[in-house]
Amino acid sequence: MIQVIEGIEYASVFGYRPLLLDLYRPPASGARPPAVLFLHGGGWALGDRKLTAPAFGTWSPGFFERLAAAGFAVASADYRLSGEAVYPAQLHDAKAAVRWLRRHAAEYGFDGERIVAWGTSAGAHLAALVGLTGDSPDPAVEGEVSEGGPPGGPPGHPQAPVGPPESSAVTAVIDWYGPADLVTLAVETGGIMEHDSEQSPEGRLIGARVSENPALAKAASPLSHVHPGAPPFQLKHGTADRGVPVWQSQALASALRAAGVPVETEWVDGGDHMWEGVSPARVTELFDSSVEFARRQTS
Repeated sequence: MIQVIEGIEYASVFGYRPLLLDLYRPPASGARPPAVLFLHGGGWALGDRKLTAPAFGTWSPGFFERLAAAGFAVASADYRLSGEAVYPAQLHDAKAAVRWLRRHAAEYGFDGERIVAWGTSAGAHLAALVGLTGDSPDPAVEGEVSEGGPPGGPPGHPQAPVGPPESSAVTAVIDWYGPADLVTLAVETGGIMEHDSEQSPEGRLIGARVSENPALAKAASPLSHVHPGAPPFQLKHGTADRGVPVWQSQALASALRAAGVPVETEWVDGGDHMWEGVSPARVTELFDSSVEFARRQTS
């Protein structure tokens, strides 16, 4: 039987709301299962840990329960939205979730050394960044967000765990229709949104028009962090995506292959953002093949 534990506080940042995740534990099998960290979409400005995509709205069991039934411990995590904090806060939060999974793996009965980051849209952007920047030596990338908040916090505020931080690296990444290069995305025309304005999703994320701060936009782009030795990726994207054009994922796939990183791709003919226009049977196939990818990478 799948156990769902809702509203676990995985990290605390003084002055912000608690950062929560929901944990879905698979039926006991005698061996500790691998984990999936799921990061929701919503243009970095909307959504929460309950969000997947409209294509899964009628599923019963739902997306997370079905993933747990496939043998994974699933942690669906909130992160600070762009109206609360600008980048790299969102990446710092996602990394804190990875570290929480490692720290509490034994307590909750899963394997904290086998973690797949899976995201959709804006969440896929963050999942890709998590995969490409694991254990970064740069404090600005790695961040100090942690359970209990940073050491030396204000009186009465819980302290961070003592000792060296857990690794923020993941085993593999599943990226569904995520932005990969915010700089080139800003010049995209003909879609359903303006990408180069302060009120665009990207503008809200970095706190400025992309064209006015291309250096920060580049730093916030997974494409800028591709390197040999990165974990395996699976990229899926609709060819008719009007929110994030498919060439974003295609450019990331090309860069990963050039760096020698294992990558699987699937370009879904006629698929729009969030799998709009894709048949229910095809959506199920996409889900199942991503589950199989996660299983292979954690076996």
